[in-house]
Amino acid sequence: MKTPKDMWTTIALISVVIGIVIAIVHLEKQKTAPELAFSQPGITNDKGYPTAPELAGIVGYINADPSLTIESQKGKVVLVDFWTYSCINCIRTLPHITSWDEKYRDKGLVIIGVHTPEFDFEKEYDNVKAAVEKYGVGYPVVLDNDYATWQAYKNRYWPRKYLIDKDGYIRYDHIGEGGYEETEKQIRMLLEEKGSDVSDVGEAPMPDMTPKHITTPELYAGAAFALPRGQDIGNREGIRLGETITYEKLTNPPADVISLSGTWKSNPDNLEAMGDAEIILPFTASAVNIVAFAPEESIVEIYVNDKLVSDEQAGSDAINGIMIVREPRLYTAYDGEYVTATLALKVKKGFSFNAFTFG
Repeated sequence: MKTPKDMWTTIALISVVIGIVIAIVHLEKQKTAPELAFSQPGITNDKGYPTAPELAGIVGYINADPSLTIESQKGKVVLVDFWTYSCINCIRTLPHITSWDEKYRDKGLVIIGVHTPEFDFEKEYDNVKAAVEKYGVGYPVVLDNDYATWQAYKNRYWPRKYLIDKDGYIRYDHIGEGGYEETEKQIRMLLEEKGSDVSDVGEAPMPDMTPKHITTPELYAGAAFALPRGQDIGNREGIRLGETITYEKLTNPPADVISLSGTWKSNPDNLEAMGDAEIILPFTASAVNIVAFAPEESIVEIYVNDKLVSDEQAGSDAINGIMIVREPRLYTAYDGEYVTATLALKVKKGFSFNAFTFG
């Protein structure tokens, strides 16, 4: 028979479990970068709001030119959005941000997308420009390849949004996905503070596509990204930077871990197939994305539980169970029911991948 002490112990344990679940869901709403050395806090006004740091170290401009600065936008409301184009968390925020740009640009809102790269290929101007066009981004995007602006803002997350008022002070700060209604309310409030009438603009919030269920966590392939995070592949040999290893296919691959079959070369931010090879990944999610590229168009066969993925469950980049990979970006391989299943990708020589993300 349970005593009152047993009952309270059980309640406490349940509370701890619930707290862990909530934390996991929250962490999946943003990506975290390794810690860097940050600049000192800026000057604050009499209400304690910090001065917005200036854009720094920018190496490229899209939909803008070098005259774009935080200082030059004094008198307007500025939304600074830190993002990187292969990040699924960032991609899911873009429809909301582009909507705000369309609705409030004429009211005095200026959006600046600060593109701070996670992977080397995201430093290439043409790659970023292609992503800007793909996602219909019409506001200015600046390339922060050396993390100078990122460090000036003391940031560590993709995505992250800072709202700056007409006097150049940071008034609102949101980490990760979600919070769209609150962010829009803050935009409207700051526009009204500067004297703009927004009563004729409806809020009409868009659907929030942030996953509400627990999924497999983001998994990295490159040794310089995976190993410092305590990640490795399921094969006993593991990944070894700079080495080329032939892996045997596992009979029972571990859940939520990348396993390999065939010969692969370990690079700092990716794994590269040296011939016909396979990736096996038991996952839990309703969508599976892979950041990948190849030197020329490369056919990838997608299997879920040993069956070629159906068109009903295939991601937006797959047709008849086949995905064509070429340019470095995020590809969606599976987009169906929320399941626990095993994904297998059969790939060709030259195919490289950086990470898996889930939705």
